[in-house]
Amino acid sequence: MRFRMLMIAGALAVLPAAAEAQEGAGQPACAATDTSLPPEMAGWKAKADLAAAAQAAELCKAELALGHATTVTLRHTPDVSYAAQPEKPGGAAGYGGMLALTVKDAGTYRIALSSGAWIDVLNGKTTVASTTHGHGPTCSTIRKIVDFPLEPGRYVIQLSANADPAIAVMAWRQP
Repeated sequence: MRFRMLMIAGALAVLPAAAEAQEGAGQPACAATDTSLPPEMAGWKAKADLAAAAQAAELCKAELALGHATTVTLRHTPDVSYAAQPEKPGGAAGYGGMLALTVKDAGTYRIALSSGAWIDVLNGKTTVASTTHGHGPTCSTIRKIVDFPLEPGRYVIQLSANADPAIAVMAWRQP
């Protein structure tokens, strides 16, 4: 009986180390910095401030500049009148808002976020389907990157279901 208790105690002592190893598997052991971003993401390092639009009439003051990161101040979800119902609107405690994006050349455009907020890109009231979803570079503050095929025109970027009242956003055209 004593031997059995020692075996169980030994196994239990190993479990936390095994759990830590599994949690850390594939995860980098680094602090989130933006020192080694690829050239197309260089604009992520310096961020301007911008307030998200809470209604379509405010979009002229919420223009996202391609290739330049912006720290966007979001609104409580109930205070936002989205141009179209977001696919994932989030709850009353969440944050969201809208940004305008003007595209001059057709291509694949990437939108990077510092958190896991939901992104809808609208052409008028029609949602543009994303083509790829991914994460930012290892050890960066970019959490999410989503690709959209866009034609020349003006688009509305709807951000929803964010846990915080601010988010960093950057859009750029893929070469």
